[in-house]
Amino acid sequence: MKENISVLAVTNHDTTKGLVAMLERGRELGLDMIPGIEISAYDMERSRRVHILGYFIEPGHPALEQLCTPMIHKRHEASRVMVERLIEAGYSITWDQVSRYADGGTGVYKQHIMHALIDNGYAKTIYGELYKKLFSRGGNGEEPGMAYVRLDYLHARDAIEAVIQAGGVPVLAHPGQYGNFEYVRELVGMGLQGIEVWHSLHDAEDEERAMEYARRYDLVMTGGSDFHGFYGEREVRLGSKDPGISCVQELKKRRPK
Repeated sequence: MKENISVLAVTNHDTTKGLVAMLERGRELGLDMIPGIEISAYDMERSRRVHILGYFIEPGHPALEQLCTPMIHKRHEASRVMVERLIEAGYSITWDQVSRYADGGTGVYKQHIMHALIDNGYAKTIYGELYKKLFSRGGNGEEPGMAYVRLDYLHARDAIEAVIQAGGVPVLAHPGQYGNFEYVRELVGMGLQGIEVWHSLHDAEDEERAMEYARRYDLVMTGGSDFHGFYGEREVRLGSKDPGISCVQELKKRRPK
């Protein structure tokens, strides 16, 4: 409330677990709450990750659950393998310790592993040299990190279709972060309705390119803080990168009839 926020979207990765309770709590505080999700998908042709936001979705909708639940399980098991590799390499951490950081969530992420490594004195920040050494995906002549485990992500088309089936509005998240601008035309053909312009990892050039694509393909221009607390890539203020109330109004107009 100290940030003077009046509208708040909750878009956890690949899940709506706990979303109903979050929405109720926000409304108790006088906030206009938007139920959402952020789906980890993939541009198969260009071999790039692409994140699809879904705004105004129905929490727990079968289309989202059926699509995302297998991904959650695969990510959790991949994290277990990563921890085993680190223990074999001599790092003093345990699966139980890492799991405690993920209590209440959907499973263990790399960030939880880094949390344990920080607490055990191996690093000072999550996204530093150690993160790259252990978990880098490789490519461009670089070898993958020593604990990296490949995950097969969802096709972006499936993510967009699931959001629409759940009554939501599909939006391309932070295209500047993953180099997704070339994919926009195809995503529009799949049903994309918006593009994130304002984001903490976007520079002025990214914002301008996103606005250009929004105008070209009649997409809603969105933005947000992408607030992750301790696990964020950089420190951001909740409520920053505010796209304005007109964005919310435009998103509502794009909801499936």
